[in-house]
Amino acid sequence: MKPDTLNEENRKFEQTPLKQPLFVNSVPKSGTHLLRNIVRMFVPVEQQYDAQFIQYPNLQEHLGAFDKEKCNLSWGHLLFSDASAMELTGVRKIVLYRDPHSWVLARARFFLSDEFTGNIEHVKGGRISVEELLNLMIFGIYQKVPSLLDLYMHNAVAWMGTVNAMVKYEELVAAVKNIDELESEVYFRKLLGQCGVDPIPEDWRERVKVGSDRKQSGTARENLSGLSVEIPSELPETQKKLVEFVAPGLRKLLGYE
Repeated sequence: MKPDTLNEENRKFEQTPLKQPLFVNSVPKSGTHLLRNIVRMFVPVEQQYDAQFIQYPNLQEHLGAFDKEKCNLSWGHLLFSDASAMELTGVRKIVLYRDPHSWVLARARFFLSDEFTGNIEHVKGGRISVEELLNLMIFGIYQKVPSLLDLYMHNAVAWMGTVNAMVKYEELVAAVKNIDELESEVYFRKLLGQCGVDPIPEDWRERVKVGSDRKQSGTARENLSGLSVEIPSELPETQKKLVEFVAPGLRKLLGYE
């Protein structure tokens, strides 16, 4: 993916160091880059731990990200576990997720793109239908790709009640689009406060605009390349029923019903 230029943009603003470590967690394909890039505009580059997207398999290799003395901003897709809970003691935690219906589409779109490299290259050959691909996103691929239920259960639901904020992708996007409205100001002042940004700078709107620039995200929908199959803009009714079958009550729990 093409690297972003947000470190250079960051240095154009006066930055106040974080006083506590912050970890931005998310369900994969839920707008991770959007939230991460916005928060990066409020944290000194020197406090941004960018060595790796932190996940459970590499957690022990990146414990320095949570150093209480350095107070870094870090990010990743970290499932909830005893190890995760213990290692992130004293760390501010934000969890981002999106409506499972739109998540299925976003995941399928990314898996078909040139930007995705993994062990399921065979699904890009056009030998399966769009509906079959969507079903694979919901049910997973045996020993290769986790199911929707597994990802949402371990990366979002299991963290509920233990973090500083659970963030809906759709609300974040709405606040970005309506940046000049009072509702957006209320939203971002609350979110940034939950991230430990103190004080919230007067130029917060400009920072959000820079961080949310979709050109800075290699995984933004319009920046994906190599898509040979058109993914629908709305999940078909059958696949909506399959989401409910696989994860009954999930959308309601997350606030989508």
